Amino acid sequence: MILGKSMSLERKRKRDCEPVLSSCKRLAPQPRLDERRVAARSWGNQRLEEADPEFHTIMNKEKKRQFFGIELIASENFVCRAVMEALGSHLTNKYSEGMPGARYYRGNHFIDQIETLCQERALAAFSLDSEKWGVNVQPYSCTSANLAVCTGLLLPGDRIMGLDSPSGGHRSHGWYMPGGKKVSAASIFFESFPYKVKPQTGYIDYDKLEEKALDYRPKILICGGSSYPRELDYVRFKQIADRCGAVLMCDMANISGLVAAEECASPFDYCDIVTSTTHKSLRGPRGGIIFYRKGAKSRKQGMCFGNGDCSSQYDFEEKINFAVFPSFQGGPHTNRIAALSIALKQVATPEYKAYMQQVKRNAQALASALLRRKCKLVTGGTDNHLLLWDVTTLGLTGKCFEKVCEMCQITLNKTAIFGDNGAISLGGVRIGTPAMTSRGCSESDFETIADFLYRAAQITSAVQRDQGKLQKQFLKCLYNNKDVVDLRNRVEAFAAQFAMPGFDS
Repeated sequence: MILGKSMSLERKRKRDCEPVLSSCKRLAPQPRLDERRVAARSWGNQRLEEADPEFHTIMNKEKKRQFFGIELIASENFVCRAVMEALGSHLTNKYSEGMPGARYYRGNHFIDQIETLCQERALAAFSLDSEKWGVNVQPYSCTSANLAVCTGLLLPGDRIMGLDSPSGGHRSHGWYMPGGKKVSAASIFFESFPYKVKPQTGYIDYDKLEEKALDYRPKILICGGSSYPRELDYVRFKQIADRCGAVLMCDMANISGLVAAEECASPFDYCDIVTSTTHKSLRGPRGGIIFYRKGAKSRKQGMCFGNGDCSSQYDFEEKINFAVFPSFQGGPHTNRIAALSIALKQVATPEYKAYMQQVKRNAQALASALLRRKCKLVTGGTDNHLLLWDVTTLGLTGKCFEKVCEMCQITLNKTAIFGDNGAISLGGVRIGTPAMTSRGCSESDFETIADFLYRAAQITSAVQRDQGKLQKQFLKCLYNNKDVVDLRNRVEAFAAQFAMPGFDS
């Protein structure tokens, strides 16, 4: 009874308060429509320097570093203003999971046009017949593109072969460390067996590769690399792939610009699948791309692949597209695809071909200048846009030399190389010419850059001689080092002469 009476009183209290509560709701101030619009406009239209001054300051520091520095990392480049505008556009707002004409969300009819145009331009940039080649422009990177190919065509535990990382290959080709630790997803989910270069020459050992491939029987044979300065023998790769029944895949991430400009041999004449980044020498936004054969196989190509496929039609398209989405990725970055489409339009022009010719000339000029200074280059030179400098002959480590260069506003990267006796050394640095060529540098400018690099090597040698190679003590002696300061001032004065694509100096 007491409980029932209590509940009755509570209901009565609520009933008596309802008019008051209703009145309070009516009296509560509600923002007018125009006020809400003003608030949305205020939040949505603030410029970066207003919305986040702290972050804006950091970004400006990076902008200054790029302008006053010499960029020699072979896998970096500068995009044009139009590419930047597309990357920072309203296209970032849209979800577009799926392929053109088959999206998971509505409202993608214009997005379909953008991606379809990008696909058409990608094929045109490399002079490919759309009846014989297809392309997926959605991968977020070439690493994810490579793994998507393996996932689409193989089962877990199937075998792949790629160039060993210390030989110039990329970790996404299945690299694992000498002790057996698996580094990349490709080596974790698939069985990988690397092939290598000849330690004495730095060139790929095709005879040893063929011997190992026939014994190992990979289902995918990967050619291409991250830091290999010479032309690839695609004819030999194709012969080996056919003999062991493998799909032949090329990762042309570093040389794709040269391929598009017909300044090096094309993997499309011999490979079944070709992957690439979309930045680097292509000068597009950061991302990946996959080309794959489609349609009928020629009589010669109608043989069985290592996976037992003996059909007369290529079946890569559905498998690769499914591996990219939904297996690996969510919605593609439509702003990046639009930016890529803009870059690919430029790739198909005579001006771009002239640019890539200059990239090669600059690389050869830099190689010649270093050789005249008695520097040792892996393979003795270069056929493309990059070169490998073995700094161990100067008594240096790649790590110490790279740091001195960075302190002097020169960016390049250390890399492992094979010594003459086959031992792996961290005494190499990789140097590329695309970025500074984009800023307008020519052969004579790279003669000057060679002077800067050699001076940085002398500084590194002097500091190592005085302080040893221990990183902590070595770095401590670089700060306020007058030789470092002097070289940095020279580098900054040199770099400031050249325009920076994409933004005002």
